[in-house]
This record gives sequence, C-alpha cells and structure tokens, in this order.
Amino acid sequence: MSDALKTKIADVFNEPGCAKNAAKGDKERKKGCSKPLTPGAAAGGCAFDGAKIALQPITDVVHLVHGPLACEGNGWDNRHAASSGPTLYRLGATTDLTETDIVMGNGEKRLYRAIKEILARYAPAAVFVYSTCVPALIGDDIEAVCKHAAAKFGTPVIPVNAPGFAGSKNLGNKLAGEALLDHVIGTMEPETSTPYDINVLGEYNLSGELWQVKPLFERLGIRLQACITGDARYRAVASAHRARVNMMVCSTALINVARKMEERWGIPYFEGSFYGIEDTSTALRTTARMLVERGAPADLLQRTEALVAEEETRAWDRIAPYRPKLTGKRVLLYTGGVKSWSVVSALKEMGMEVVGTSVRKSTAEDKERVKAIMGDDLHMVDSIPPRELYAQLKEAKADILLSGGRTQFIALKAKMPWVDINQERHHAFAGYDGMVELVRQISLSLFNPVWGDVRRPAPWERDDPVPAHTATSAA
Repeated sequence: MSDALKTKIADVFNEPGCAKNAAKGDKERKKGCSKPLTPGAAAGGCAFDGAKIALQPITDVVHLVHGPLACEGNGWDNRHAASSGPTLYRLGATTDLTETDIVMGNGEKRLYRAIKEILARYAPAAVFVYSTCVPALIGDDIEAVCKHAAAKFGTPVIPVNAPGFAGSKNLGNKLAGEALLDHVIGTMEPETSTPYDINVLGEYNLSGELWQVKPLFERLGIRLQACITGDARYRAVASAHRARVNMMVCSTALINVARKMEERWGIPYFEGSFYGIEDTSTALRTTARMLVERGAPADLLQRTEALVAEEETRAWDRIAPYRPKLTGKRVLLYTGGVKSWSVVSALKEMGMEVVGTSVRKSTAEDKERVKAIMGDDLHMVDSIPPRELYAQLKEAKADILLSGGRTQFIALKAKMPWVDINQERHHAFAGYDGMVELVRQISLSLFNPVWGDVRRPAPWERDDPVPAHTATSAA
C-alpha cells in the first residue's frame, strides 16, 4: 500500500463529522470505525467495490477498472441506478491485466492506451480510473498516468485509489468521496446560480427514487444543483460547490464529503431521509428553513407547508385501504445504514410492529435514531447467522422479512413473505409516492395466496390422508 493511500485512509478514519469518532482517543480513532478486511475475506464487498458503487451512477462518464477482468465482472451494474439521459456509465471497461502484463511491468502503458481508446471512441465528459489490488501491489502509479492523460487529451481523467485490500466497502465509499473532493468538486462553475440551489449527497437513484423526490423540490422552486451521485452529470458534480445547502441521505457513505464541503465552501448540511411520509416532510421543511437562513425569500416556508399538507393528505388517502390489513403485522428488517431507522419510521406510521432491525453498516447516529423511534435498543440486531434468521421466521416471530436479495431464499425456505428493500430492488420507495408503493408491495407479498398453498401439508404428511378410493371416485 502506497504512503499516499495510507495517509488518505488515516484522514478518512479521523472524521470530525462523526460524533462517535470525535469522542475516541487518538489511538482508537486511528483504527477507524470498522476492522479492515483480511485477504480472501472481503465479505460484503471490498474497498474497490464500495468506491465503484458510489461513483458509477455518474452517467456521462466512462468508469475504467484497472485490473484483471474479474474485478469488473464482479462489480459491474450491481445496482439499479437509473439514468434520465446518458448510458455511458453502463459500459463495462477494464484494462484486463494478464500475468504477462504484471511480469513485464506493462500495467501503466496498458492503462494509458485504454484511456486513449475510450476518449477517441466515446468522447465522455470524463474517465474515472479505479485501482484494484493487483496494480496497487505491483506499484502502478495511476495518479501519474491520469494526470498525464488529462493534460494530453484535454479531458478530465480521475484516479480513484481504492484497491480492494485497503478495507471494507464502506471505506471504499469514503475514498470515492475523497476522489471527488480532490479532483472533481470545485473544478467547474455552474452555468447559472440561484438562492434555491441544493445538493443531495448519498442518493443513488435506485430504481428511479430520485425522480419521486425531485418534482417536490421543483414545485417549491428549489433547484437540485447536483445529486451525488444518482443520475448525475460530471459538470453538475464539478460545480456542486456553488449550492447553498447539502442534504445528506446516507452519512455512512459520504459524511466526509458533506463535512469538507462545509469547511471549504461554507455549505451547511443536515442528514435526512426520503423514506416515509413524516421523514419526507421533515426533509422538505429542513431544506426550506436552511435555504431561508442562507438568503432565500421567506415565503418558501409557507409554500413548503402548503405542499406538505397537500401531499400528506393525498398519500394517506391512498394508503387508507391497506391500513386495516397491515396494522399489527410483525416485520423483521434486515438491512443497514440509513434504512435501519428511516424504513422503521415508515413502517411504524402504518401501525406495523418492527420486531427487529439490523444496524449493520449503521453509524452511531443511525443507532440513536433507532432508539428514539423504537424506545430502546432491544430491537437492534447486527449480523444474524442464516440458521438463526431461518429459525426466527420459521417460529413466526415475524410475519414478513424486508431485506436484500441474498437473504430472500432464507425467507422462501421458511415459507414466509419477503420484500426486497436493498439496492437490488425493482421498486422505488422514496418520497410520498414511494411510501404508497412500499405499503402496496408489503400487502401484495403478505396476502399472496401462494403462502397458503406452500404451507399446507402434503397428502402423505397429513394425519388423515385421503383414502385412495375416495380420491379415485372424486376424480
């Protein structure tokens, strides 16, 4: 690991924006918030995976992976981050390093040729170059290659120095944020600037969730300068330093970006959520209040209250038919990060009982919010072994499981309903419309007649099997 990368990781671990980290001693702070992964144990994703997840939703750039083909194969298109325009971000580009390249020291030359070919063939707004374990171990200087290529061809070439062995996926998220701060944000000026400009950080437009929230801002006259990074354009991210307010959706990933943008450009930030009716309303109100404090006209507050009242009424009217069926149903939420508390809040609005919520990849602030919503920490769980998760569902301690795709088969084996709440989901659950859709999907899964069929004992398992002659006569 290079000295520059070690210094960057140490800087990321020393995060003043995290209250828990700020309370640690110097020795504990240097260890970071989670243990670095050991080689061969990149469970849950490595640093490279986390960096690419955070940056790939920038849609008008090419994301070039410098390393063996398998790294790009494992990380390509692993989220349903939607685009309203360019589709370059879906291009799988890799230098495809081989043993010969490694032995002969051809890695940097191969990278330069790949950048040159990409710029000639696709003319992207920029090229993001991701370091992986192999080139980092043999000492390829991707920053020097990117700097030379950018000067030679006149197009930004951004090095993302987050090899997999550096640590966990969450560390990769933060290193991706550092790449934006070092090489992108502040390098361009916006074409126009208004007192209503905001950025949203840590939102990736999964299944189009940003599009359920952006119209609400537009109705208030609030302009989304940049979403970092959902459905983003390179120029918008590069000029994000001119926004008046930052909203942080997932502090686990990009808290360092929000904090350093406040230090460098004086942009205040707050953490909010678009999951649930109450949280969406709170996010809109907080955004409006902070914009007014930064010089926007005061009538923005009144217009926000009018919009909130209208949208809440419309959402509750659409949800009303589902409430009698869902009230009192028990939910096990097995996810992490911001969803550990934001989705809990949304479910409790429906009158559902949350029997447990996973706090994997959640910050100390996330856990405090869970306690505030649920009253104690008895419902918080970390990582549940598959056998235990299966037992909880089989014993009917929950009526439905909300989780990611990797645990769906545990629910199906236990013959219990399941709804995808993680990044692989096909339905958008953000904003007022998203809450209605979440309720609809839970209801569809809970009351699907298939569960009655699969739970019914087979004829050979019944205490009173149907006699053969009866079955024949009935036929």
